[in-house]
Amino acid sequence: MSKQTLVLLYGGRSAEREVSVLSAESVMRAINYDRFLVKTYFISQAGDFYKTQEWSQKPAETEKLMTNQTIVAASQVKASDIYEEGAVVFPILHGPMGEDGSIQGFLEVLKMPYIGTSILGSSVAMDKITTKRVLESAGVPQVAYKVFVEGNSLEECLKEALTNLSFPIFVKPANMGSSVGISKAESESELREAIQLALQYDSRILIEQGVNAREIEVGLLGNTDVTSTLPGEVVKEVAFYDYQAKYIDNNITMAIPAELETELANKMRAYAENAFKALGCCGLSRCDFFLTRDGSIYLNELNTMPGFTQWSMYPLLWENMGLSYSDLIEKLVALAIEMFEKREKHLI
Repeated sequence: MSKQTLVLLYGGRSAEREVSVLSAESVMRAINYDRFLVKTYFISQAGDFYKTQEWSQKPAETEKLMTNQTIVAASQVKASDIYEEGAVVFPILHGPMGEDGSIQGFLEVLKMPYIGTSILGSSVAMDKITTKRVLESAGVPQVAYKVFVEGNSLEECLKEALTNLSFPIFVKPANMGSSVGISKAESESELREAIQLALQYDSRILIEQGVNAREIEVGLLGNTDVTSTLPGEVVKEVAFYDYQAKYIDNNITMAIPAELETELANKMRAYAENAFKALGCCGLSRCDFFLTRDGSIYLNELNTMPGFTQWSMYPLLWENMGLSYSDLIEKLVALAIEMFEKREKHLI
């Protein structure tokens, strides 16, 4: 039986490109090489495409993927050169130009099946502000927030935020993940600084009420029929997990499954599945919740391409449900082919 070609597309132009490399290296070692032939393509920070390694068997632990520091100029190709009939693409790309519908549209133009949510769902879910507005209409609870759009009056926005929100307040770029550009403010001066930092990454800023809460996450898998995992918990060792804590220091402890009453766990899973459908997701996602001391649940965000590093929550949540890392990848490939065939049938 011939092997299925799986194209790992990684790197990217966003500030999360290093996370993408870590995820891709984990995936390339977890794949069942009895069933898959793996080809890898790197997108540089400048947006150029490079053809990198191919594997028909598991690579050595010392094998590393190309990064912006190790680019081989002779390996550059046209973006369309990733096309291969019958291949499935795993776009392990985080943040803008990866999770926001851009690469999804490109792959649909190329007529290639790909893992993950389609154009609209990716675009909506990537934007934290639009996500909140959609989920509010779907009855999924959100923490209080304000929005600042560059070009509007910052002073007026600050006045409204200080009137309606209390410290601590979190400030986030609308279109960024992995805690990039996110700050926690404890005073008006810190709030101003946080907004200026966020504006380096986006022109639309979410100003959000901070809550004293446990951080609970639920994995989602499926297309039309979506299934969810038992919740897992990020056990806090520091007050706020920024990018450094998450990916450089690896300073995170997870409890899987989380210690929760069955009723609360089921309610989170129902909210997660509702959010997945409301945003038009398919393939995979991870929903992140806040659980306050009084039992209130708030959906913080939905990630359409959660991290796939060896310490990432998403694959570990499914491992707890009896689905191994390798089997999870195979399931995602099958879902990608299913959605591709469905999209093609809709073109009548």
